[in-house]
Amino acid sequence: MSRFNLLPVLFLLLASPAGAAERLAGPVPAKVLRVVDGDTVEVEARVWLGQTIRTLVRIKGVDAPELHGRCARERDLAEQAKAYVAARLDGEIELRDIVRDKYGGRIVAHIAPAGGGDITAALIGAGLGRPYGGGHKNPWCGRL
Repeated sequence: MSRFNLLPVLFLLLASPAGAAERLAGPVPAKVLRVVDGDTVEVEARVWLGQTIRTLVRIKGVDAPELHGRCARERDLAEQAKAYVAARLDGEIELRDIVRDKYGGRIVAHIAPAGGGDITAALIGAGLGRPYGGGHKNPWCGRL
């Protein structure tokens, strides 16, 4: 390939820096492969005809307790949150408002179960998650 043919490609690469705030509106159909914890699932997403990818998805807008939390109460709530998500996201789902996770290696998205609704609102409504928009997370142990 000549240098001339590479110029448009280089221009596009420089005009779109890595890590730019990309967003995919969706819906992207996906199948839940496993529930990692109360706010993360592993999915196989259908991104094109005959094309799927396997990735971790952080549920947008919610912070759930951690399975390896600091106290027994947090660990118990984390197990409940994981079971709650597993019961509601069994099988086909839709991913919407998809962005890259700030730490890399996964994406962040709103997740709708096959029957509709929003798992974020359901988790918060059940007391198994808190609203989260990034930044500092409040502890699940001690004074709440």
